Amino acid sequence: MNQFVFKNTAKTFLIAFMVLGLLSMGITWFVDDENHSRFWSNLLHNSVFFTGISVMAIFFISVCITAYAGWYVQFKRIWESFGSFIYLGFFLMVVIGITVYLHMNHLYHWADSGSVAEDVILQGKSGFLNKNWYLFGTIIIVGGWAFFYNRLRSLSLEEDKTGAGENFSKHRQMRWYAAVFLPIFGFTSAAMIWQWVMSIDSHWYSTMFAWYSAASWFVAMIALTILVLLYLKANGYYNTVTNDHVHDLGKFLFAFSIFWTYLWFSQYMLIWYANVGEETIYFKTRMKEYPILFYGNLVINFLLPFFVLLRNDTKRKFGSVGFVAIFVFIGHWWDYFLMIKPGVLHTAHEVSGHADSHGDHAADAIGHGHEVAHHGAEAVSNFVSGFTLPGFLEIGTFLGFTALFLFVVFSSLAKANLVAENDPYLEESLHHHV
Repeated sequence: MNQFVFKNTAKTFLIAFMVLGLLSMGITWFVDDENHSRFWSNLLHNSVFFTGISVMAIFFISVCITAYAGWYVQFKRIWESFGSFIYLGFFLMVVIGITVYLHMNHLYHWADSGSVAEDVILQGKSGFLNKNWYLFGTIIIVGGWAFFYNRLRSLSLEEDKTGAGENFSKHRQMRWYAAVFLPIFGFTSAAMIWQWVMSIDSHWYSTMFAWYSAASWFVAMIALTILVLLYLKANGYYNTVTNDHVHDLGKFLFAFSIFWTYLWFSQYMLIWYANVGEETIYFKTRMKEYPILFYGNLVINFLLPFFVLLRNDTKRKFGSVGFVAIFVFIGHWWDYFLMIKPGVLHTAHEVSGHADSHGDHAADAIGHGHEVAHHGAEAVSNFVSGFTLPGFLEIGTFLGFTALFLFVVFSSLAKANLVAENDPYLEESLHHHV
């Protein structure tokens, strides 16, 4: 079968989880603090995570096209469908940008003009950390990602309607757009990651953070690709996708889990070794106050894929690869939870009545980064629902966003052939062997 049918039963199932997500977000709003920090951080967390998975699919398609790869062609429509979420991701991130612009939430300490006026560190970063760049930078950059996706998707669909002689012409156009997109994405993705995630801990910085966060996106994208592919195969689609294709996806899952761990360790080791207060506080806070999140992150995202997928034959087994993919996908959502929640909680603590203590230390910030960055960490060391660990409302929101993402993906899959039969590299994919 080369035409996916998005059945009503599957739609109903996903809509039910989307409703669960909406209910979870609604309940979160009403049980939240006066600034709705838990609600806004949940929305930011899931919006960034799933938008990142979408753009990573566009990125990897571009990589494969530019590299003249053919092994992925049979199931490239899965990645194209992942990319279709970029339009919704654009909407979600612009909505968040508008709320930051209008000061409707307290996700970011730098968004409070009063705090910036009293803080020499934030004054120095204000050329980048400001509400105008957050909103309009998001519109321009994510809009650019959507433009390149639209061109790649349109040319891919046009291949289905053209003859063999014209396909190479279409593919050359795709290669041009892919080659232009890659360096643009390389620079702009870092800027967005710094803005959306790293600036939550506004005094902290790491030159490796963009690589680390992007690697987390990529591994989550590969994990979800495996799960969607296995689901489609279980329903009679993609019969020509073999253990060799799954083996390659398993290798990417294994290799980039190691790469993510390398970046995690490198960032941690360099910051620990330098022992600079403004930098070390990021890890000290997470180790001391969020130990389950901190160490659990390494267990799920490193130890599990490493020991299960280390053997070569394991990467050829659908069950083993699928098992790891489930945990790794959840694990990198967990990873983003750990990146976002502690900083939001500290900002919420400041806004609720301790903001002046931050300003008292600002003049001494360069020499006493530890004191500036800590800004009330002692008061949040106790368990806080939705921050210390994901609660039922966070899990419900995650399930709702996952269902929304899959609904968009399956809707996109149903609009075109599952296999791009006129792709000039299809034969290479059909006879792929490792």
